[in-house]
Amino acid sequence: MIRSNICLNAHPVGCAKEVENQIAFVKAQNTKRGRTPGSPISGGSHAGGETAPLKAVLVVGCSTGYGLASRITASFGYGAATVGVSYENEGTETKSGTPGWYNNLAFDRAAGNAGIPSITINGDAFSDKVRAEVIEAAKKFGITFDLVVYSLASPVRTDPDTGELYRSVLKPFGKPYSGKTLDVMTGELSDRTIEVATEDEAAQTVKVMGGEDWQRWMTQLEKAGVLAKGCTTVAYSYIGPDLSHAVYRDGTIGEAKKHLEATARQMNETLGKTLGGSAYVSVNKGLVTRSSAVIPVIPLYLSVLFKVMKEKGNHEGCIEQIERLYAERLYAKTSVPLDENNLIRIDDYEMSPDVQNAVTDRMAQLTQENVSELADLDGYRHDFLVTAGFDVPGVDYDADIALNTVGA
Repeated sequence: MIRSNICLNAHPVGCAKEVENQIAFVKAQNTKRGRTPGSPISGGSHAGGETAPLKAVLVVGCSTGYGLASRITASFGYGAATVGVSYENEGTETKSGTPGWYNNLAFDRAAGNAGIPSITINGDAFSDKVRAEVIEAAKKFGITFDLVVYSLASPVRTDPDTGELYRSVLKPFGKPYSGKTLDVMTGELSDRTIEVATEDEAAQTVKVMGGEDWQRWMTQLEKAGVLAKGCTTVAYSYIGPDLSHAVYRDGTIGEAKKHLEATARQMNETLGKTLGGSAYVSVNKGLVTRSSAVIPVIPLYLSVLFKVMKEKGNHEGCIEQIERLYAERLYAKTSVPLDENNLIRIDDYEMSPDVQNAVTDRMAQLTQENVSELADLDGYRHDFLVTAGFDVPGVDYDADIALNTVGA
């Protein structure tokens, strides 16, 4: 069931199959790169500059998209034990769970079969209670985290100190934003206008999507002694093309992301002094996730982008992006390559001039009549459905299935 570009149910077997597909990709990359999971690696501040295995990774927001890909890459590319945190609804006999719940089950099953330790904690990642559970689990199993991935995308956050509920909004500053948006399933274009954010909405969005909670995680983990020497932490961001800046980069979400980036620079300094560690923000490619599908203009832009990048042979999904982040940025045996703003850029293929020029040309020509020719509607639709376990090759969607498990 799909409403306003949001998939309202999930297919357990499809979700599990897609997790298996991502694991298979990482294993294939191991062969291609000559990488053996569990073998010593180096790069950036890892292990205080020494060569050592990636032993344990914490992924905050582990159940879908970039967070799930981060967990899969850590375990199946590098042999790391993982602790994953996410807030998902469990499937019952009569009602499907959220996609992330099935993804977590499938990941834990695959990790268990491979003999890789994994702990999944289901709860509010913004709460001190869940942080305490993570710390307790780390101490119980005698692990310290070499890497902490912060990949939360949530519309709300409760302040652990005051109990106040903050809500994030996606709105522009200065003047209303009008742009075309795309109905994923019908391919229909429509105009949409978003009103200007108030000061309070802007401040609340920074509270939800900025760096405050990430910093709270790192402070409490360090205080508890569960961060390894040379620990790296990375959070994810998006900048995107000029055409989306008014509503995204230069709007409320962009303001929050800039706060996230400032937090990374601050934490990079403090972690460097205390643990010889480092903190980064990685700017990733625009992809179909449960978050991006509801941003006006972005689905249309992405469907054109996918068409261009597939023609050029450099299109990537979440798992391809994150495997490359680990292998060619974080653990590339050298210092971590950064841009002039101290950001990791794995949106480099997307933002290359030849890709952006081709996308801009097509966007200018778009009409309802030629949208299916100039944009990759089928590819976008497929990626959108796959996030909820649908349209996954090899899955029998006519078969009766249990909704409270991902099967044997």
